[in-house]
Amino acid sequence: MISELSGKLFIGGRWNAGAGARIAVTNPATGEVIGEIAASTADEINKAVAAARAAFRGWADLPAKARSAALHRLGDVIAADADRMARIMTMEQGKPLNEARGEILKLAEACHFYAEEAVRVHGEIVPGDTTDHHSLVLREPIGVVGAITPWNYPAELVGWKLCASLAAGCTIVIKPADLTPFTALAIAEKVEEAKIPAGVVNVVTGPGSVVGQALVEHPGVDKIAFTGSSGVGLRIQQSATTVKRMSLELGGNCPMIVTESADLDAAVKGAVRRSFRNMGQICIAINRVYVARPIYEAFLAKVRVAAEKLTIGNGLDRPDADLGAMASAEPLAKTKDHLADALARGARLVTGGAAPEGDEFARGHFFRPTVVADCTHDMKVMSEETFGPLLGVAPYDGLDEAIARANDTPYGLASYVYAKGMDEVRYLTTRLDYGNVAVNNVDAGVMNAPYGGRKQSGVGYEHGREGMLEYFNFKHVRIRHDEPEGR
Repeated sequence: MISELSGKLFIGGRWNAGAGARIAVTNPATGEVIGEIAASTADEINKAVAAARAAFRGWADLPAKARSAALHRLGDVIAADADRMARIMTMEQGKPLNEARGEILKLAEACHFYAEEAVRVHGEIVPGDTTDHHSLVLREPIGVVGAITPWNYPAELVGWKLCASLAAGCTIVIKPADLTPFTALAIAEKVEEAKIPAGVVNVVTGPGSVVGQALVEHPGVDKIAFTGSSGVGLRIQQSATTVKRMSLELGGNCPMIVTESADLDAAVKGAVRRSFRNMGQICIAINRVYVARPIYEAFLAKVRVAAEKLTIGNGLDRPDADLGAMASAEPLAKTKDHLADALARGARLVTGGAAPEGDEFARGHFFRPTVVADCTHDMKVMSEETFGPLLGVAPYDGLDEAIARANDTPYGLASYVYAKGMDEVRYLTTRLDYGNVAVNNVDAGVMNAPYGGRKQSGVGYEHGREGMLEYFNFKHVRIRHDEPEGR
């Protein structure tokens, strides 16, 4: 399964053994090496971009209905192989098998969603100042896309870029994260099975600082679509050697506000789900919760019980576990650092705070869901993105105080509100400076609505019709109409 993809690159519709040095990929639940990838060479990157460029005109000129049909085929073959692809993801990323399978099916859903959007690309006719001219405003595909994707959602975050760009008529070179390359290569297998023309989709592997950066600097790449940290996103903006369009979905430090009118049980359920799902390794994870003081201790008591009910295990051995291993030692170390900082500054440990006990957890990157209370904004857990299973909680005394604390961050990706009073809902949603605000639910990003951040959380949008429009240029065609002879 993984051995067949080990060391391979997918360029111009062909599978080739990469010529570069090998990089081991490990199972984060066991520490075992499961395969290796090739560090793509400069020549291989050039070939991938050239293949995408050569395929672009033919793909862009296809009727939208034909591109739509290709994306529908891709969605079908992915869904049909969801079990195998989910095993690959769990082995390299650590999330439980059932959750990995759900992600694969969401990838298939993205294929079908953008297949439908592909046939709904509309321009417009703009009337001129006189009757002898009119203007056509057309949308045309940008060209070759370089997609640099992260390890936390190795199927969905490839799919958002892949499906939207193909629907628009672009071609793409995908560079997946080193921790989770085999999911992207498995997607390339499905691209081949769906008979998408050679060169339309290409996958290269290797270190982001080398291979990803080569795509950023490559003159043959017209757009960069990146998901990752704000620091790397800023370096991408600063280091492009040619002017490129960019979509950057970056970090978050996402707050939740729980008002006194809220359904407390629903708020606790939402907080636990969005804080700890995928071990907190998600850009829209809830990092910090502000709770109205009269219900503060009740919230903490309930959230402790809910967090302690979550099950943890090796995602392959326990496919229905709530949580698996963290993806690598790095986010685990950051989680421990943020926890130690909070406790040193006076936070109260509500639950968690250590790895689960038992032999099955000894070699993997495991940590119990952890909640700390009485937090202040000088603590890292409240001011930085942890990207791990750690939640900070603090009380507030008025809505304006809660809003000020929630907005006190350079990030602006997602925020959450639990409140029954519509006056509270309206007041909070109009003042929270975030691209996504979820009220009485924690699904801040859904496929049929635009998803993007503000401030240091990025530029551009994914999801929805707007996600596809990110892959178009506008063209204005101004036409003069002479009076017909013999009128």
